[in-house]
Amino acid sequence: MPANVPVLDPAIAARLKRNADGLIAAIAQQYDTGEVLMLGWMDDEALRRTLTTGRCTYWSRSRREYWTKGDTSGHVQHVKSVALDCDGDTVLVKVDQVGGACHTGDRTCFDAGALPLAQ
Repeated sequence: MPANVPVLDPAIAARLKRNADGLIAAIAQQYDTGEVLMLGWMDDEALRRTLTTGRCTYWSRSRREYWTKGDTSGHVQHVKSVALDCDGDTVLVKVDQVGGACHTGDRTCFDAGALPLAQ
């Protein structure tokens, strides 16, 4: 890779435990309420963009391209903090969500109803 192309900090990259597709799970959470908004996927480049731009960038597994949340919908995620979990396979991105986080337009992707628990 040419020297002028930005890359994820090697110290961060070394801590990541990627899946077979080179991805880590990224959980977006509203920073002030703790509301879980969505789960997306990031590779090294998506994480680098998220850390350096202050906006969440994900890797779309279906479209096979990067997407920055809100570029088409206006439902932007302003990054407040990013934390790596103990296993290195998930990041928690605390955001200030503008509009809905879900592709359906809903505030969260997790409002489709609770599943029944065995009694």
